[in-house]
Amino acid sequence: MAVDEISTVRSERIWTYAMVAVAAVMLVAIVHAGIAQHFGTPSNSIETVDPNTLHLAGEFVSENLGTRVGLDGKITTRVVTTQFAFAPDCVVVPQHMQVTLRAASPDVLHGLMIMGTNVNTMVVPGYVSQVHTVFDKTGEMLMPCHEFCGLGHSQMVARVRVVPLEDFQPDEQGRVSCADR
Repeated sequence: MAVDEISTVRSERIWTYAMVAVAAVMLVAIVHAGIAQHFGTPSNSIETVDPNTLHLAGEFVSENLGTRVGLDGKITTRVVTTQFAFAPDCVVVPQHMQVTLRAASPDVLHGLMIMGTNVNTMVVPGYVSQVHTVFDKTGEMLMPCHEFCGLGHSQMVARVRVVPLEDFQPDEQGRVSCADR
């Protein structure tokens, strides 16, 4: 073999070993991510709910939906995502306060995001999706479904009304709704 052929073969072997090593590292990273980091729902919630009885009993019955201030002062907004609507279709939250958004679906996979914020999660039937956030700006924001859920998906939009803290006035049961405004 000529010197050029020997150096070419050596170079090819080095690149082959390097690419096999890169592929092995990528495979290990993929397996690690699949096993160690992603054994959960997209919102990292392991709380389950029966999608067949979602509206009949428990946390997501219609009188519990929307925004409520608990006895401990924590603000929780509960939403049910269903083909092709959010229930309720408008929620009120205070500015500069931590809000816990909890969502569930009785039918198919939905996505929930609030435009202009860090809220973005998937709502998987059988699981409760939960997001904590603080709203910095007042005003009305759109909350569309961002996972295709059927033919009416494009019409599935709700509103989040962020009000200054002094205008956030819960009723006797701790509820605040868009109908009050």
